[in-house]
Amino acid sequence: MKNIVKKENAVSKQFLGVDFVVLSIGKDSMVTKMLYKSTDFVPFHKHPNEQSGYVISGKYKLKFSGEEFLLSEGDTYSIPANMEHSIEIIEAGQVVDVFTPIRQDYL
Repeated sequence: MKNIVKKENAVSKQFLGVDFVVLSIGKDSMVTKMLYKSTDFVPFHKHPNEQSGYVISGKYKLKFSGEEFLLSEGDTYSIPANMEHSIEIIEAGQVVDVFTPIRQDYL
């Protein structure tokens, strides 16, 4: 567990070509900050983690459950576990994601 993580100690990672940093990790959840570039695209995928996010900046097209959602600064979302979803980056920016349970592939 990493209950407190100072920004200078955040761990940089990459998944499907997207840069992100792993922030705090609790017993059952983890917080990440996605650093989306305009050239990034996350194709349809799923994972056994519920994913909830907050858009800090940028513009995105999130697809899941047969629908498309345009997201921008201040918007939030929750994607159920095992739900196929994708995200298209319309404008570069940052998103905070919370995963429950912890994404082992992000450690």
